[in-house]
This record gives sequence, structure tokens and C-alpha cells, in this order.
Amino acid sequence: MRTNTSRVMTAFSDLDHAPGTPVYPSQEDMLDYLERYAFTAGLLPHLRLSTRIEALERAPEGGWLVRSVAGGRIREDVFKRVIVASGRHRTPQIPEIPGLDTFSGSLGAVHAAQYNGVERYRGRRVLVAGCSISALEIASELAYGGAAKVVVANRRQRYVLPKLIAGVPTEHVMFNRASALLGAVAPPEALAAGLKAKVLSVAGNPAQFGAPAPDENIFAAGITQSHHFLPAVAEGRITVAPWIRRIEGGRVLFDDGSAFDADGIVFGTGYRLSMPWLGADIAKAVDLDDTHLDLHDHSFHPDLPGLAFLGLYDLVGPYLPVLELQARWISYCFAGLRPMPSQAEMREGVARSKAMRAGPPSMPMNAAALMFAVHAGVEPDPAEWPDLERALLFGPLSAVSFRLAGPDAFGDAAARSHQAATAFGAIIGSEFTAEEHGICAMIGRQAATSAA
Repeated sequence: MRTNTSRVMTAFSDLDHAPGTPVYPSQEDMLDYLERYAFTAGLLPHLRLSTRIEALERAPEGGWLVRSVAGGRIREDVFKRVIVASGRHRTPQIPEIPGLDTFSGSLGAVHAAQYNGVERYRGRRVLVAGCSISALEIASELAYGGAAKVVVANRRQRYVLPKLIAGVPTEHVMFNRASALLGAVAPPEALAAGLKAKVLSVAGNPAQFGAPAPDENIFAAGITQSHHFLPAVAEGRITVAPWIRRIEGGRVLFDDGSAFDADGIVFGTGYRLSMPWLGADIAKAVDLDDTHLDLHDHSFHPDLPGLAFLGLYDLVGPYLPVLELQARWISYCFAGLRPMPSQAEMREGVARSKAMRAGPPSMPMNAAALMFAVHAGVEPDPAEWPDLERALLFGPLSAVSFRLAGPDAFGDAAARSHQAATAFGAIIGSEFTAEEHGICAMIGRQAATSAA
């Protein structure tokens, strides 16, 4: 496994990746990074490893009871405050498909979380189900790694971005501060049209490569990412099929009546929210299901004082900068550095969350980052940093760029933010282009420098 976000955007603000780390860190690189982070930050003495949580409940005397098991021994602790940060992508989601339990292919059916490399699939016929990043990356690896035939089945074709755009990691180009600010003021139709034009200009339409044409509305179609998937389709290495109607032994039948005799199936169909240890009254308060939980800005609930939730949303784009910002907001509130949201604010936030259940299940990382940064009081005003203004608006939303102002500001944040923005040549110089001036005008900003 390798990340699909660059090392700049797959890091926390207070520790860079080791020198020599590739643009897209490997699984081993990330393990090394997280272990170094824990050691450098002095976290190791405070961690209880190999400990399973059995229950999180209200404590009779107030606070929160956490029941855990380690080494066969049950332990109960009461905490004044608890942050649930168990992760969203933990429990694989396998769709209900008639006959799946009868699949007789010799390699069986697995979820992408269980995929362990191309070796066992060489020379075999493989179906990959889904249009997620994982699905398309696995399909590409299989197609170029020696599988005899690779078919990808999906319910709807998404627009597909490459991992790099003219040598610049895609998230540096697509998920910047300016686009998040524009999203807050522009009509949805204009946003969809602008996003689609941008995607088509850098990636083309999947139909040009031989894949099905996605929905004209890019928000309805959705966006995914893979550097090799569309070229593999164009080369005939991957065939794209509609969704699976049913399975009969080793034969997979699709919605258009076609069929494929598969040796193995890999489901890249995402994950479901799973917190079986959450107390019944807590689960009821947040209205937990496989996809949603209702909170004020993904963090607090008015009826659960001292309890916070972190990182249980589905993001489009890099996670680590967003997780850090949310963690800072929650910890600042608990420490008294920022005011807790009022009961009225939290109830309004929960109502917004309920209303959004009918909308897209994912949110862009840049919108999430700015929301948490504003709450934490760490969102920098680009106008106050004239030498960085263009980088802050149109460069990557690196975690260190949120250390320019507010609690825990870094003295070297400006230099490191500039380094992150110029790392791949996307932002060179402080002069805005004509296109950037136009975007600034739409979001109501006056750029400090003249058009290039």
C-alpha cells in the first residue's frame, strides 16, 4: 500500500517526513512516521497498547465509564472527558449481492482491506467491484502486474483525477483555501460547472478512454483518483462493466446482461461506521447508523457534555491536516483556550447534521480544514502575510500553514509553509495569475499583487 496523498499533506504540523521519503509514502514509511511522532512527542508512556475497549457509558457519578480488556483482565476507568477517535475506515462494507455466498472462484471474494498484493492474482481472472480510489488502484496494479483479465464493476462511473497534475500532487491543486472560500459563496451550479471544467482540463472525461461516460453533473457523478486506471482502460488492460446483478458459482452476471467467469473478487466498496462498544443511550443521542452520526460540526453533542468525536467523517482529500485541526479545536475547548459551543449552537449544528443526511456522504478536506481552523482560532488571514498570500490561497493546505496564528503558533511556520507550497513547483513567486485574480474577485478578496 502507498498513500494517495503526498508526503506534504500526509503529515502533522510538528514533524516532517524523514529525508528521502518518496512523494507518496509507503505503508512502511507511514508506520515509521507515526512511531517517530509518538516517540518525539513523548506519547509512549501515556499509551495503553494491546487494549480492547469493551464499553463506553455514562458513569453513575458523572463523567464517562470506559471498560477495557488487556491481557485477559477487565479494567474500568471513569474520565471527566473522553474523545472517541476510533476511525471511520475500520469495518469493511460488503454489498448485498444475490448469490455472493455461492461464489466458487478459487481465489474467493475479499474486501480491499484484505488485499495483500498482486502475486496470488497473476495469470488469473479478477473482478474488482467499486469506483473508490482503492478499487481503481488495486485494479490498476492487477492489470499491470500480470492478471490475465481485470474487470471493474461499478454502480456509477465517477470522474477520475490522476495522482499528479503536471508533476504536482493533485490535492495541492484541487484542495486549496481559495476553492473552499469560493465554495462558501458561489451557487452550487456554478461550483459544479467550475469543478467539472477543471477536472476535464487536467484529466479528461472517462469516456475518452473507453470507460462509461459519467453523469453530466460532477456532484452527482462524484470524483475518484487513480493515476493508471484510465490509461489501463484505454489500453484494454481493464474492462469496465455495470454493477453486479447476481453471482452463480464462478460466474458473475452484470446489470446489462453480460457475464464474467472470475477466479477472484475484490470489493473496493468502502467501510461502515462501527462502534459496537458505544453505550445504547449515546448511540441513540447521536442517531448512529452505518453511515452517519449527528453532531455539531462532527465533534460535539449538546446532551453529551465532556464527550467528543474525532475523525468519524468521510473526507475527499488528505486526512492528517484535518484531523490535527479538529483535535486542536476539541482540546482547546476542553482546556479552556477556546469557548465551548453553546447549547443553542450545538443544537443548531445537530439539526444541520440531520438535514445533511440526504446529501453527499463525503466532504472536501479543504472545507473541513477551514471549518475546524476557524473554530480553533488558527485560520490565518492571507492578507496579513503578503509574502505568503498567494501560497496560502492557492497552495496546499499543509498542516503547518495553520501554525501561523493562534494558540501554538510556530516561529518557523512561515518558512515551512512557503517550502510546502513550492515543493513541487506549483507556487513559484508571489504574483497572482489572471485566473487567480478572477477567483479572488469571486470570493470578495483583493489580491495584493498584480496579475502576472
